[in-house]
Amino acid sequence: MQTETENNIWEGSPSQWMHFPFYIGCSLLLIIYGLGLVLAFYKYIETKCIRLRITDQRVIEKRGILSVTTNQLELYRVKDIKLEQPLMLRIFGLATIVLITSDSTNPIYKIKGIENGHKLIEKIRISIDKRRDAKGVKEYDFINL
Repeated sequence: MQTETENNIWEGSPSQWMHFPFYIGCSLLLIIYGLGLVLAFYKYIETKCIRLRITDQRVIEKRGILSVTTNQLELYRVKDIKLEQPLMLRIFGLATIVLITSDSTNPIYKIKGIENGHKLIEKIRISIDKRRDAKGVKEYDFINL
């Protein structure tokens, strides 16, 4: 039995810049209580321990500092896709990609702090269409009249 090979579309971690307001708050806590540095370091490590791999078939996320959880989302299950660029992320050229899915575990899946989100979203959209065609998946909207 021949298996399909997966091609990477993107692989990496979210940018630390998405936590900029949090780091500013931690700086204030450091001045006030000395606790901010510990919180900022934890947030930094937490973000560094998120590994995302987007292939032409699925999104694979590994996250965790001591215990690691691996989550997979098949691209053919994605119903809608959108790009969010709040002001803080736009300043640093980052975006959040939101996948609305039919997956029961991840009905709304967010890929946060991504550079060149508009380019990546187009690659994901093309892969979604190809996977739906390969799987023979069609989406129907039912309207109650």
